[in-house]
Amino acid sequence: MATVTLKGNAIETSGNLPKVGTTAPDFKLTGTDLSTKTLSNFKGSKIVLNIFPSIDTGTCAQSVRQFNKEASELKDTKVICISKDLPFAHSRFCGAEGLDNVISLSDYKDGSFGKTYGVDFITGPLEALLSRSVVVINENGVITYTEQVSETVDEPNYSAALEALK
Repeated sequence: MATVTLKGNAIETSGNLPKVGTTAPDFKLTGTDLSTKTLSNFKGSKIVLNIFPSIDTGTCAQSVRQFNKEASELKDTKVICISKDLPFAHSRFCGAEGLDNVISLSDYKDGSFGKTYGVDFITGPLEALLSRSVVVINENGVITYTEQVSETVDEPNYSAALEALK
């Protein structure tokens, strides 16, 4: 279990992020076209998992915008934005914002991603949503960087995540 804060108040997640140097756990998430996506769909690419509570909050939306901007300059890299928002919300947001360099996936069906990656909130007002985190996975499926943002309203360290792709 990890403890982070929401506006200074402690809230807990179900576990801890997978460790750097380990093989990334597989996942099953839902795309904006309602298709099922797994980690193997992105095999051979470097991957940034941009994990957040909801696309309908300012910080979460900004992280998607920022990673979309950065992703346009990255070779052989996929940025996957993950929350428990319905796929329709992801599609609406990215469409309205003109964001096409990120892949939006939802953990709304069974919450297994949040449990596997240890990022689902188990206490506090965001209970059952996902903790703001970043996981970078190399082209061989090995985790090279993780960050669970200690204060939920703060943005992740984009520079450190992007550096881990090199």
